[in-house]
Amino acid sequence: MSKQTQLTHPHLGLGCMNVSHAYGAPLEESQAIEALQAAFEMGYRHFDTATLYGGGNNELLVGKALKDRRDDFFLASKCGMAMVNGKKEINGRPDNLRQQCEDSLKRLQTDHIDLYYLHRLDPTVPIEESAGALGDLVKEGKIGGIGLSEVSADTLTRAHNEFPITAIQSEYSLWTRNPEIAVLDTCKQQGITFVAFSPLARGFLTGALKDVTALDAKDIRNNMPRFHAEHYPNNLALLNDYFALAKDIGCTPAQLALAWLHAKDDNIVSIPGTRSVQHMQDNFAATQLRLDAKHVNVLDDMINQNNVHGTRYNATQQAEIDTEEFS
Repeated sequence: MSKQTQLTHPHLGLGCMNVSHAYGAPLEESQAIEALQAAFEMGYRHFDTATLYGGGNNELLVGKALKDRRDDFFLASKCGMAMVNGKKEINGRPDNLRQQCEDSLKRLQTDHIDLYYLHRLDPTVPIEESAGALGDLVKEGKIGGIGLSEVSADTLTRAHNEFPITAIQSEYSLWTRNPEIAVLDTCKQQGITFVAFSPLARGFLTGALKDVTALDAKDIRNNMPRFHAEHYPNNLALLNDYFALAKDIGCTPAQLALAWLHAKDDNIVSIPGTRSVQHMQDNFAATQLRLDAKHVNVLDDMINQNNVHGTRYNATQQAEIDTEEFS
């Protein structure tokens, strides 16, 4: 299998969004480039970015940081959701996806992207049309494989019938179990890699976020119900036993969250995002941690959809996704 369609090193990649998008003020360009290069030097070989992040600036940073190493890592980006005239727009029309791919290639300073996701399903465009357009880009050698993000098993199957899908990316962690409803089984049946974003529950499972009032005004977690004042204290209480288990095992809370995810299925790749080189190192070390079935089962019961307080998205955000929901 060629690098263009492979997602194997080592069940862990780097979500690059954080250096320039969604979690407060972006890093200065020089700091962002240094962080991305440090990630490569410590062993990361799968870097995930998107047209949306930073209004295209995130792709620019990844391109500047890693262009000289392009043959040595797996590059993923996304299309179909972008900032247009200062507003987020979801557009899955074939002509738009092609243009965004051309723009991504220029920003990333490369002639191909190993995995190119449809960032969100456009409800006005049949998934077959979007998948077919991305399939044309595969045939032309501009992308190595097609990915989908935050879609249901039904949408994934329809797209896969139109053109083979390499990977699906959705939020998955101890406190977000939606992929367990149907998507993980579909991935196993179809031989599709599952890529988990926010595997550390947007920082919750690291234990670093104690006071949500300290979040930057532009931090996206301010708009997510689980981080609201009426829910977050109840969620923090779930961490007491979790921290105790991490201490007993001899790992950090972040490493425990990642090890749980990797123990669930060999077909899962996680892409924790951080702007901290120290956190990158901590996360990367999780690839050496193996949990036994007993610990996996304990964690399954410890934090899950039945005891987490608050929904993961607000109504506006929820309307943008196509994933299954627990009843």
